[in-house]
Amino acid sequence: MEDDKLVRIDVICTHYEIEPTFIDALLDYGLIEITVVEENKFLDKTRISDLERWIHLHYDLDINFEGIDTIANLLER
Repeated sequence: MEDDKLVRIDVICTHYEIEPTFIDALLDYGLIEITVVEENKFLDKTRISDLERWIHLHYDLDINFEGIDTIANLLER
């Protein structure tokens, strides 16, 4: 991937006011993919809308990660 298509995770966390552990949990559930370049973690810009969906479900609707994973699997069908 080209660097102009990537956004650093720390920038995302600051912008959306979320903890890096939230990103780690999404990664553990396979809901997002992270690219590591020179020890920095990045998210592809095309996946930002998915991240915003997971943020909304978790923080606004108080859905846990298991629930988000279930929702993601249903949306894929």
